[in-house]
Amino acid sequence: MRQAIQNLEESRIREVANAGMGRSDVLAFWFGESDEVTPQFIRDAAIESLAKGETFYAHNLGLPELRDAVADYTSVLHPKVASNRVAITSGGVNALMLAVQALVDAGDEVVALTPVWPNLTAQPLIMGAKLKRVSLKPMGGAWTLDLQALLDAVTPATKLLIVNAPNNPTGWTLSRPEQQAVLEHCRMTGTWILADEVYERLYYEPTPNRCAPSFLDIASEDDRLVVAHSFSKSFLMTGWRLGWLVMPPGLTPHMGKLVEFNTSCASVFTQRAGVVALQRTEEVTPRVVSHLKACRDTLVPLLQALPRVQVEPAKGGMYAFFKLDGYLDSLETAKRLVAEAGLGLAPGNAFAPEAQGWLRWCFASKDQSRLEEGVRRLAGWLSSPDLKRLSSGA
Repeated sequence: MRQAIQNLEESRIREVANAGMGRSDVLAFWFGESDEVTPQFIRDAAIESLAKGETFYAHNLGLPELRDAVADYTSVLHPKVASNRVAITSGGVNALMLAVQALVDAGDEVVALTPVWPNLTAQPLIMGAKLKRVSLKPMGGAWTLDLQALLDAVTPATKLLIVNAPNNPTGWTLSRPEQQAVLEHCRMTGTWILADEVYERLYYEPTPNRCAPSFLDIASEDDRLVVAHSFSKSFLMTGWRLGWLVMPPGLTPHMGKLVEFNTSCASVFTQRAGVVALQRTEEVTPRVVSHLKACRDTLVPLLQALPRVQVEPAKGGMYAFFKLDGYLDSLETAKRLVAEAGLGLAPGNAFAPEAQGWLRWCFASKDQSRLEEGVRRLAGWLSSPDLKRLSSGA
């Protein structure tokens, strides 16, 4: 077994979830997905495809119809993107891994902005890269970017910069001036940018195109930029494992080779569902965003009212990321919340060492009363006399 693989840390999110799975009394908010099923018309498209017998291999880069639909969808939100820059992948995770495989050799330096979903820091390590973390800075209950620290960390020796914005878990989002500064700096250093923008539509600030700032808005098609997307969040399709990449056109044929040697292709019936999801996006995504904003605006004030909790509303994404003063071990705290309060949250140190003492709460719940009940359980746990004696700093 390669040492790089042996050194990989297991998912702390899964560690907490495994402690509570199968318990009907646990309110689970640990994973990053809605508890609402995929809309029926999207499911029907897959069922129709299966009924037609579309159970065979497809083109490595995806069905032409889906690549065209992705290009059209992207071109509505951003400057025009041609389908020859699009590769269909078997989920957002696969999209990100393919991008890292395409760009990173063993020994290359990769800079990642953290806290971040742990897959994004694990993937370069799997390739044998040298990982350099640059941390967002907590200010009260929010996280902010030290732009100069990031620019100083990216040098001509940096092969790849990984940025996830809107960010999982913090909800932080790059501003347009920050984005421009990062792109111009990476042009000077010759550094590739891998932008994980899967949460771009789950953005709650007013913008003309109803999505977060994207590197696609300011980059040329030949810039060293790869953007990863997924159907999971904005279309309620987490279990479908369908995503895409947008890249310079010269990279696309090589990405097709990598798809072949990883998964061969995404399944045809899943891609048929993706086509319909994109064509009828206005029937899904605006409602999802409106509902998630209402969930955020329900949960965050309730958390802010609790003692020892620091939290601010996320600009994007589907998470409340909060600090619990006095509870320094996030993993232990999350496990105890499962065991003692029936509340399932993700530990902050799953996303970065600097997020120790923080917890992530996915607020994508179709029933907002679940959020309210979750806060009641947290409040009851925090007020327990036994807990006050046990907790550090109490």
